[in-house]
Amino acid sequence: MSFTASIDLDSLIARALAEDVASGDVTTLATIPADRQATATFLVKDDGVLAGCRVAERVFDAVDPALAVAWAAHDGDRVVAGTRAGEVTGAARAILTAERLALNLMQRMSGIATATRQMVDAARTTNPTVEILDTRKTAPGLRLLDKEAVRLGGGTNHRVGLYDMVLIKDNHIEAAGGLAEALRAAHAYLHAQALDLEVEVEVRTLDEVDALVALIDGGLRVDRALLDNLVVRHDDGSFDTTRLAKAVQRRAGSTHTEASGNVTLDSVAQIAATGVTHISSGALTHSVRALDVSLKVGLR
Repeated sequence: MSFTASIDLDSLIARALAEDVASGDVTTLATIPADRQATATFLVKDDGVLAGCRVAERVFDAVDPALAVAWAAHDGDRVVAGTRAGEVTGAARAILTAERLALNLMQRMSGIATATRQMVDAARTTNPTVEILDTRKTAPGLRLLDKEAVRLGGGTNHRVGLYDMVLIKDNHIEAAGGLAEALRAAHAYLHAQALDLEVEVEVRTLDEVDALVALIDGGLRVDRALLDNLVVRHDDGSFDTTRLAKAVQRRAGSTHTEASGNVTLDSVAQIAATGVTHISSGALTHSVRALDVSLKVGLR
């Protein structure tokens, strides 16, 4: 399901326009006649995956509902440099006022979608069924758009926030007094609150993997084991996935496994080859390289 169906885009766009335009686009108002009409073309300048078209269209509509947007390429499409992705036609003043916000959102979302597609393609060369996950390392206020972009790039969305999955990490385990205490308390809370949420537990060593296996064998449900930082990166840039492979083997077939830490485009195929069912990467959204998309205005 598209996150743009649930996010309050109108409010997000209104806040962003208030930040950018405030009392008025003085340059445009000063230089462009009120009756001037124009057609502006979206030009893609990098190879990648296009994302944010529907969001950009909503920006133009917020500035001037009379603007008409037509797309030649669509969200999720692979594009190459030189692609004319679409056009917006109408009042020149409105097009210029909306331009920067529309492009900011499209460029960010397309950058995320492109990075995700690259990672998915690389991972599936060694593990055709592995899922690439996003994280909560997103831009404040833009999480649902960031996650929508991951989905458009072929990735799978992890939890949206702190409310839709129990993810017991190292600090929870420490504060709860141990792994067993944290997991038992989580199940007791879910039962008391009548909540049906997935439970994931982070483990960072093979001893912790063994401890988690014992708790699962003892009857405590764990839907996914988060195998964190079991991949070692050497000084020469190579990666050692031996510990990760051993951890996956200990839970093969009975619990989904998620690898995190040292996940890059260079390492993801090797990580996927261990047999993990999921790989999460915060870099998809916290280290975005925007796809270069411009808007070229011409008079009608």
